[in-house]
Amino acid sequence: MSVWLPSAPCTPRACVEATATRTTVPRAVLRLTAVVVLVLVGVVLAPVGGRFPSRVVRYWSRTVVRAAGVRVRVTGATAPTGTGLLLVANHISWLDIPLLAAVRPAGMLAKDEIRRWPVAGTLVARGGVLFIDRDRLRALPATVARIADALRAGRAVAVFPEGSTWCGRAQGHFRRAVFQAALDARVPVQPVRIRYRDRAGAASTVAAFVGDDPLLASLWRVVSARGLVAEVEVLPVFAPGSHPDRRALAAAAGAQVLDGPPERQVMARPGRPGAVPVVACHRPDPREPGPSRRRRRGPREVLQGAGERAGFPAR
Repeated sequence: MSVWLPSAPCTPRACVEATATRTTVPRAVLRLTAVVVLVLVGVVLAPVGGRFPSRVVRYWSRTVVRAAGVRVRVTGATAPTGTGLLLVANHISWLDIPLLAAVRPAGMLAKDEIRRWPVAGTLVARGGVLFIDRDRLRALPATVARIADALRAGRAVAVFPEGSTWCGRAQGHFRRAVFQAALDARVPVQPVRIRYRDRAGAASTVAAFVGDDPLLASLWRVVSARGLVAEVEVLPVFAPGSHPDRRALAAAAGAQVLDGPPERQVMARPGRPGAVPVVACHRPDPREPGPSRRRRRGPREVLQGAGERAGFPAR
């Protein structure tokens, strides 16, 4: 793996709280089975997915999330249809993918390794997924060009410009490379904010899929939770030509998605059952001096900084 891939400081141990209220094991198993079956059906039908009406795809996407025991709340504007559209959102969980599809069905930007998966890789590729080789910085311009071509053809493309999953209480920043595709294709950009809350309305990290967290462990944590809610806020769209360059467009979209109202958090108290501990990770303050101001950077850090400035767009 390349040393300059973007990564978040979030880890399962530091950021993901234990499920305070659990459902019964049989119900959790039933939920997990339903999610797996629905996803497999989606993968098999992916090559002909373009023939289904968008409302069918949106319904299927919501059904996947609801099958996991997660309630869905979609608020805000309506995503444009009938034109190419770049959907950009913060990235917390594997649930983010069907949640974005519930807003508007879109081709996803995925890591190139998925294309080499037996059977599923071929089916997903036929379904319109765009792949990126995350180990090769030189491959990024060609990927941006492919995204632009898809946008010009009237397709919607969904990306997570943070470049990595974060726990939801800490966040990254939007890297700018993928926004060049929207500028080149002259299509609107639709920002979407995703949040997860517990039954009390406090920010929850139960759904977070971060660090070296195994997928099965994340799946089980979600299906065994009670009262988990996914909030999807569709923010005002950026029209073509509203920003002069990708830097300004990425900054504006990031300000809408990442700089929203502060999350409500439940502070842990001694002896309080089900209290949620304060997470260890935090969103870096841009005003704090970086490593380059405190000491001389080594070759590894120089390469990592180059990748981040390029705006690598996938987890």
